[in-house]
Amino acid sequence: MVDIVEPSVRSRMMSQIRNRDTKPELAVRKALHRRGFRYRVNVRSLPGTPDIVFPKWGAVLFVHGCFWHRHPGCQKATYPSSNTEFWEQKFRQNIERDERNLQALLSIEWRVGILWECVVGKFPSEELSNSLESFLTGGQPKVQTFE
Repeated sequence: MVDIVEPSVRSRMMSQIRNRDTKPELAVRKALHRRGFRYRVNVRSLPGTPDIVFPKWGAVLFVHGCFWHRHPGCQKATYPSSNTEFWEQKFRQNIERDERNLQALLSIEWRVGILWECVVGKFPSEELSNSLESFLTGGQPKVQTFE
């Protein structure tokens, strides 16, 4: 299928996609703040610039977009039908970068939580909020994916 907009228009559209303060990220931050958690956001001194950092608990959270980070089995993780080589390489690099950042954070003793945007929705469920709280305060495991 051919793109229906000019390349310059597509480029402008893609450049406006946010990489911080996304709706799912803001929803998670708001839910955790209501539960009394205090955090820092987008800490550039840590590998991967985690979305939400909890220094008191030695934990970070990444709120991954299903499309960009390739959530396995998710209907939002579609492949564009044009320029497929570019997209395959882009997605592969994103996945490799995510894994490098995860290993780097683990090597410096941070615990890592990964949330997928489709799980968060418009606002995290009570069950998800409870799971996040348990992860943050429990000290284990080193890596947890919330699906």
